Amino acid sequence: MLSKSENHTFLSSFFTVDHLQSFKTIFISLILEALPFILLGVLLSSLLQTFVPESTIRRFTPRNPILGILFACLIGILFPMCECGMIPIVRRLILKGMPVYIAVVFIIAGPILNPIVFAATLMAFRNHPSIAYSRMGLAFLVVIIIGLILYRIVKRSPLRQSQNHESKVPLHEVHHHHHDHHEHHHKQSGNPSKIMTFFVHSSSEFFEMGKYLVFGALLTALIQVFMQRESLLAIGQGPLSSHFFMMGLAYILSICSTSDAFVASSFQTSFTTGSLLTFLVFGPMLDFKSTLMLLSVFKFKFVLLLVLLISCTVLLCSLLWEQFI
Repeated sequence: MLSKSENHTFLSSFFTVDHLQSFKTIFISLILEALPFILLGVLLSSLLQTFVPESTIRRFTPRNPILGILFACLIGILFPMCECGMIPIVRRLILKGMPVYIAVVFIIAGPILNPIVFAATLMAFRNHPSIAYSRMGLAFLVVIIIGLILYRIVKRSPLRQSQNHESKVPLHEVHHHHHDHHEHHHKQSGNPSKIMTFFVHSSSEFFEMGKYLVFGALLTALIQVFMQRESLLAIGQGPLSSHFFMMGLAYILSICSTSDAFVASSFQTSFTTGSLLTFLVFGPMLDFKSTLMLLSVFKFKFVLLLVLLISCTVLLCSLLWEQFI
C-alpha cells in the first residue's frame, strides 16, 4: 500500500500543472470552436423540420434506384439535419411508402453531406483543406455503395411492428408526435404555433448536441493529455490499428457531425490522414446514440446488417482512399 505522502506524489506526478493546463486548453478550444457550427446546424435543422412538410420530400422521391440514392444525398445537402431529427421523419416516410434503401441513405448521408459540416471541416483543417474535400467524396462513395447493396437485398419492411413500436418510441419521436398533433390542432390559428415549435425543437436539440459535445471534448482532452505520446503514435501510425481506434472513438463519442472535425483535427499530429477520414465518415453514419435510435425504429436484424455494412464499407473505402491521398 502507498503511504499518504507517496500517494500524493504519485498523483501530483500524474496531474502536473502542465497536464492540467493543456487539458483545459484542449477542452475549452474544442467547445468554443464547435459551438457556432452546432448552433447553425440546430437552427437550420429546426427550420426545415418545422416548415418543410414530409409530403414534399415524398412527392419528389424518384423510383429509379440510382436516382433515388442521388436524390437522398441531395436532400442531405439541401436539408442539413442531425440524425436525431431525421430518424423519426424517416420512419414516417417509410410508413407512407418511401423505399427503405432511399430512407437509409437519407439517414446516413444527411449528417455528413451538407454545407455546414463541410464548412466546419474546412475550418478545423485550415492547414489541410484536402481533408474536407476527401470527407465529402469518401462519404458520397460509401453512401452509394450501401444504398445499392440495400436496394438488392432488402425486400421486406424492416420497421418494428406498430403495436410493439408504441412502447419503444424514442423521446424525440414523442416530441415530434406531439408537434404534429400540436401543428394540426393550430392549423386554423396561423403560424404562431409553428414558431413556438421551432424554438422548442431548437432548444431541445441544442442541449442534446451540447451534452455529447461536452462529453466528447472531455474524453478527447483526456486521451490527448494522459495517453503516452509514444503509445498514441504507435496506434495512430499503424496501418489498421489507427482506423479501428478512430472508429471506436467515433462510436463512443457520439458527437454531432457539425463539431466532430474539431476533435479529429486535435489528433492530426499523431494519426494518419486515412484514419482521421475514417473517424469523420464513420461517426456521423453510426455511433452509440444513433444505434439506439435505429433500434427503436427498425428490427434488430436490420440494424445489425446496417452496422456491419457501414463498418466494413467505411473501413475498406477509407483504406483504398488512403492509397490515393
